[in-house]
Amino acid sequence: MEKKKKILIIVESPAKARTIHKYLGKDFMVESSQGHLIDLPKSRLAIDIEHDFKPEYIVIRGKNDVLKKLKEKARQAQRIYLATDPDREGEAISWHIANVLKEINPDVKRITFFEITRNAVEESLKHPRDINMDRVNAQQARRVLDRLVGYNLSPVLWKKVKSGLSAGRVQSVALKILCQREEEIKNFVPQEYWTIEVEFIKDKIPFKAKLIKINGEKSEIKDEKEADQIKDLLKGSRFIIKSILKKEKRKYPPPPYITSTLQQDGLNKLNFSARKTMRIAQNLYEGVDLEEGRVGLITYMRTDSVRVSNAALDMVRQYIADNFPQNYLPQIPHSYRSKASAQEAHEAIRPTAVSRTPVSINKSLDRDQQRLYTLIFNRFVASQMTPAVLLMTTVVIQGQHPSGTHFDLQLNLSKYLFDGFLRVLGAGKEEDTVLPELKENETININSILSQQHFTNPLPRFTDASLVKVLEESGIGRPATYAPILATLENRFYIVRDGRQLVPTELGMIVNRLLGTNFSDVINEKFTAEMEEKLDRIARSDLDWVLMLHTFYPGFKQNVEKALNSIEAIDDFKKGEPTEEICEKCGSPMLKKLGRFGYFLACEKWPDCKHTRSVPLAGCPRPGCTGKIIMKKIKGKRKFYGCTNYPDCDFIVWEKPLKEECPRCHYFMVYGKKEKKKIKRCSNKECDYFEEVKEAVNVE
Repeated sequence: MEKKKKILIIVESPAKARTIHKYLGKDFMVESSQGHLIDLPKSRLAIDIEHDFKPEYIVIRGKNDVLKKLKEKARQAQRIYLATDPDREGEAISWHIANVLKEINPDVKRITFFEITRNAVEESLKHPRDINMDRVNAQQARRVLDRLVGYNLSPVLWKKVKSGLSAGRVQSVALKILCQREEEIKNFVPQEYWTIEVEFIKDKIPFKAKLIKINGEKSEIKDEKEADQIKDLLKGSRFIIKSILKKEKRKYPPPPYITSTLQQDGLNKLNFSARKTMRIAQNLYEGVDLEEGRVGLITYMRTDSVRVSNAALDMVRQYIADNFPQNYLPQIPHSYRSKASAQEAHEAIRPTAVSRTPVSINKSLDRDQQRLYTLIFNRFVASQMTPAVLLMTTVVIQGQHPSGTHFDLQLNLSKYLFDGFLRVLGAGKEEDTVLPELKENETININSILSQQHFTNPLPRFTDASLVKVLEESGIGRPATYAPILATLENRFYIVRDGRQLVPTELGMIVNRLLGTNFSDVINEKFTAEMEEKLDRIARSDLDWVLMLHTFYPGFKQNVEKALNSIEAIDDFKKGEPTEEICEKCGSPMLKKLGRFGYFLACEKWPDCKHTRSVPLAGCPRPGCTGKIIMKKIKGKRKFYGCTNYPDCDFIVWEKPLKEECPRCHYFMVYGKKEKKKIKRCSNKECDYFEEVKEAVNVE
């Protein structure tokens, strides 16, 4: 009797394969492709421009054994289901695999699910389909477009700036956004301004109001002299309560997470980078071992849709009804609208089952998994709870001076009457101001006047969260691309991290200027957003991908050739920056150069002398020592900063030196923390000087 053949299911990751196999049992084989198996070669363009931009795909180096195993399993299989991720990239991976395996076993179908649960997987098997070629073509168009841009722009950078550099269509626009902000910060001139608060008193209860208008115009006080003049007028004025307005305000819950908002809260609430947030979310999606078995805990984490299935709505509403008082469940479920370009077939990021509360599965998750799952769980539950209700109190106080000058001051208070969804997400801190009983038109007395000097600040540098928000709002990139964009810029050393802030390097600024000056029609927000829209149209079968490339490429290629012939090379950067450092081996000057892992010092006589060392960050502060402080590493790759004269001088610090001296002992300052507050402290262990800081310090 012939042995019954099994059904083969192919997914991308081994973790996903393990989870699905636990659901389906012995009649199924579940194998992993371990990501992409087939792609364009890295060593050459591999696009046949003369024949409608036909890509030349190859098996990725190191993946032949994986493909060989899948072919063996395909021969043994009754049929094949391709269950890669439910997005365009997943569709393209399935298409590549199908093209290879159909020669061995023609019974190949595509299945998709947005959560890895038993019900979702079993239901998908009931509805197999063919490969969606519109989605494949959209992904293929993106891949070819990015290859054409990158492989044409990169040689311009090699010739004019430095060998080994590369440029990309989307990440170059992200770099442009970061560099524009850096220029704004650099060129910003602070403007002085003053604010005035008046403290009144009634029935021995003090309360403060802020000066907002002078003679009906917005209060704009430019210097201390003007502030003192206004204070004198306020002291001689008579004040009455002009109006007291109390109004209830409803605060509605936010929608469940999409990729961009999860990455933003991952940074703002958990201090996770975009890459770390997505890595942990991938773990939660693909499956975690619980007491009940291996389970996918969240829905697919690359999505721009806030849609929630009816079954999930019923599930979360029942959870709210069972765990909260009746007035926390709205009569009608909240509905949220996704942006026009969102893939509505997807759902928002949510728990696959709200019965798996963070507390109930806490022991099965590591700390980071538990924190991110809690964030996703609470956001989803809160999204279907009733609004919070606040009582907003606005008191307007009017002052009249005998000279005719009149003033408007305002006091705003808010108090929660009902916390609603904030029972889950947490309410903000309420003002602790207590007001005496006030009546309109009554006269009140001044207790004191406080004036305060301020200076305008530039816009802050971008963080992962704020950059992702701008990219999403500008239509640049898609959920799957936000984290890779940031990772690429870091890996190329076009940006570095300063705390949470993303700071363009000198190299990044140079690359941005060169690309922006010569390829402004490609490296700009409008073009990139329009290309994303065109890719969406290809996925909807509204646009032919080959036609789109034929429209774009000729003009772009002409610009590249013009740039190669007209741009002058940035020779100083290619050679290296002169320094005062001397080579210990041959006595020649050392040059500051940029390598794969950042800046370093290299002998001017290279290649005759190949001596290199780290860039000194400061002079050694020890009295009598002539050494320099450089970055070093110990086992485990932990960094520290020590003297080049070691072992004669054993001075070290663990925090990176700042370009500031301690005002007490003149050792350099370092950036650290004290009692959870950011500080600058002295690097001298015998000096306890430190300053609290509100903004990240530039340690470059």
